[in-house]
Amino acid sequence: MSTRNIAIIAHVDHGKTTLVDQLFRQSGTFRDNQRVAERAMDSNDLEKERGITILAKCTSIEWADADNNPYHINIVDTPGHADFGGEVERILSMVDGVILLVDAAEGPMPQTKFVCGKALALGLRPIVVVNKIDRPDARASEVLDEVFDLFVTLEANDDQLDFPVLYASGRGGYAGPTDDVRSGDLKPLFQKIVDHVPPPSGDPEAPFRMLVSLLDRDNFLGRILTGRIMSGTLKVNSPIHALNPDSTVAEIGRASKIFAFRGLERVAVDQAVAGDIIALAGLTKATVADTIAEQSVSEALAAQPIDPPTLSMTFSVNDSPYAGKDGSKVTSRMIADRLAREAEGNVAIRITELPSKDAFEVAGRGELQLGVLIETMRREGFELSISRPRVIFGTDEAGKRTEPYETVVIDVDEAYSGTVVEKMAMRKSEMTDMRPSGGGKTRLTFSAPSRGLIGYHGEFLSDTRGTGIMNRLFEKYGPHKGTISGRANGVLISTESGEAVTYALGYLQPRGILMIGPGESVYQGMVIGENAREEDLEVNPLKSKALTNFRASGKDDAIQLSPPKKLTLEQAIAYIDEDELVEVTPNHIRLRKIHLDPNERKRASRARSAG
Repeated sequence: MSTRNIAIIAHVDHGKTTLVDQLFRQSGTFRDNQRVAERAMDSNDLEKERGITILAKCTSIEWADADNNPYHINIVDTPGHADFGGEVERILSMVDGVILLVDAAEGPMPQTKFVCGKALALGLRPIVVVNKIDRPDARASEVLDEVFDLFVTLEANDDQLDFPVLYASGRGGYAGPTDDVRSGDLKPLFQKIVDHVPPPSGDPEAPFRMLVSLLDRDNFLGRILTGRIMSGTLKVNSPIHALNPDSTVAEIGRASKIFAFRGLERVAVDQAVAGDIIALAGLTKATVADTIAEQSVSEALAAQPIDPPTLSMTFSVNDSPYAGKDGSKVTSRMIADRLAREAEGNVAIRITELPSKDAFEVAGRGELQLGVLIETMRREGFELSISRPRVIFGTDEAGKRTEPYETVVIDVDEAYSGTVVEKMAMRKSEMTDMRPSGGGKTRLTFSAPSRGLIGYHGEFLSDTRGTGIMNRLFEKYGPHKGTISGRANGVLISTESGEAVTYALGYLQPRGILMIGPGESVYQGMVIGENAREEDLEVNPLKSKALTNFRASGKDDAIQLSPPKKLTLEQAIAYIDEDELVEVTPNHIRLRKIHLDPNERKRASRARSAG
């Protein structure tokens, strides 16, 4: 049986996981009467909720062509967001070809550019699939031109520029060579994969060597290391060792279990040969980018370099008055163990313990990546205090300070483009391109310091009435841009602890936008709303109406409260200022000042002004 190893590249929401569902069904991976969840590759709850791929996954399908020649196709599902690029860089080393999936209306987007650039640099030959061809606003020929321009920009070689093209509908389950296809099946895509993607290379007679690309954990088997066998043959219980990237021996052991991928499941096998993508159990220390090999091998395989983290946050123990009421995991030791486990399998995250011992600096690729980690921990029962994101500065060869920049692509209605350009200029961004994108929309491209984008997304949605789309991609480290103005408004801070009262909130409502409703628990130093003015304002949300035995001459006015502005986790993290924290528990997301006592806040403010 011939093998093919491919990865699927696509921007968020371009239909990648839906297309893989159809490949499963049409290859016979699922029985006709088998109940399978929609978007089966989205195994994680957060992936299903957000409709994005967070974790890279391996799967496989069996397919036979018209002459009944059998093929085993290993498919690697890649994350579509640059924040999870640490996954992308490693897994591309496991495949021999890529399918680039592009929306027939939206065309190639920044995240597509990010992953595609990595794939082309490795010499992988792409198959371009223009998906969602049945959309009423599809513009297939223009999108194909944009893909070609993208490949030229990414310095693709002549072989890569001579790419095959298919037009498809993942939801409809069909593909064809022309953009007027509206029925059929995915046989053209299967055939294109086996014709265009070369079979894996590797000498099965040479010593066994495998580069670890993914790390998983099993409650019974311990570490599960996934990668592609570059050479040789591996049998169960063979003696092996793990080599660090610098070729030093990290660990010696045996291959206690070997798993191959069959559909969505891992199946135990007795042996595997060069070119196979397998999962391996039996080692306790080996990690991502290590080489697993026969003990006679002394030189490690070259591992793909990984872009450095650009953003950091402080994760600390929750010390609010309501600490421990929601979560079951509240101690610094539990938080440290959980973060260590995360860093073990996710090479794009870096953990540093701070001198206070109850706080940790967590550095990653972006707000989304760190937000997903916090949300996952919250669902596991953790309580945390999270600081405002900070960019990680660098220095250039001349010793001058540098900071990360991002390419920002914004699709917005023409009526709002002026506001967006003005707001981006305030955040020290430079516009590099502006063009109409059809349908009364304009596409704006900026080069922006990451620091200026923190907290902007919510304001952007308000400015564009929720119609704007913003995509961001790490660009480079460039010159430091100086001071960038932060949040324009102050906050309303509670002076008391207890349950908020409707009467008090009714009188606070004209002061700004409330983030709590009546009956919600608050404490001293907690942020309960946004002030209409620049400065912070201390207020009492517990104040009730004074009762007297005098009857009022008229009926009391009924207090009408507007619905409170509830922030999601990502919105809260982006909203807070330097002197504030987000308190995260399984059931609540609260904003608070670092110093709950007003006198301590004044002293800290004076110290910052003096410094």
